[in-house]
Amino acid sequence: MATNSVKLLTGNSHPELAKKVAERLGIDLLDMSVFKYSNQETSVIMRESVRDEDVFILQSTKPGEELNDGLMELLIIIKACKTASARRITAVMPNYPYARQDKKDKSRAPISAKLLANMLQKAGCNHIITMDLHASQIQGFFDVPVDNLYAEPSTLRYIRENFDYKNAVIVSPDAGGAKRATALADRLDLNFALIHKERSRPNEVSRMTLVGDVAGKIAILVDDMADTCGTLVKAADVLMASGAKEVAAIVTHGILSGSACEKINSSKLSKVVVTNTVPHEEKKKGCAKLETIDIAPTLAEACRRTHNGESVSFLFSHAPV
Repeated sequence: MATNSVKLLTGNSHPELAKKVAERLGIDLLDMSVFKYSNQETSVIMRESVRDEDVFILQSTKPGEELNDGLMELLIIIKACKTASARRITAVMPNYPYARQDKKDKSRAPISAKLLANMLQKAGCNHIITMDLHASQIQGFFDVPVDNLYAEPSTLRYIRENFDYKNAVIVSPDAGGAKRATALADRLDLNFALIHKERSRPNEVSRMTLVGDVAGKIAILVDDMADTCGTLVKAADVLMASGAKEVAAIVTHGILSGSACEKINSSKLSKVVVTNTVPHEEKKKGCAKLETIDIAPTLAEACRRTHNGESVSFLFSHAPV
């Protein structure tokens, strides 16, 4: 009699996170290889059967030139599982790429987040698990179920354990993150402040204004994504100039592209805490201010609950121990 079990697969984008999730689930990663031919075409070899199995493919985004390679790997692995008769294929994408291209904000701009949704479904994906989408409406781009998990429960635990949080203020570095920051402030019963920023061009902040009082407090900046870190560094300057005792940043997706680590090292930020949705171990070696929140338990529990047909909404407000 056939038994349906969990099969966890991964490409080359974030094998460390995949191993942690596998350990948490008490299983081994599927024996497979993802490689490139000499002409740079990507191919996959799976050495185990996935017929009628519940397949979870964990593939994050490694910043830089390998981002699109990681996407292509994911699509090819999904298609390979589909043609190998997997019962269900779930793409576990801790950081959904192209999430900032979610609307036509100027003439002739592509909505690349929707294009990616189409590609994943066409390849054969039946379900998506992701974390802290840049815009929650991206879930509507899919015709299959999407579970958008939150890093907030893990962030709350980190703040309670590592800060004198009773003397802190939660700060949003822009108006777009106000909802995220206020939700965190409400859970901690803290005050909230907001920084209004004006951009002269993409990825470049020109002027910042603080709304709220941070004098004599620990200012904790919260955001969903840190790319070049220009916003966080300038926000730290504004907060320290406004009398903050200390400024720290907690970010879900630490993309940290370009000279981000150099900016952090020379900034007034005491530390920048990121989750491991994006691989950043190499960057930690050159940036002593970087700290990590492990979200592997949350992803593993989401996979387990999905496989067993249980609700995952418990994870929206609780972090697995």
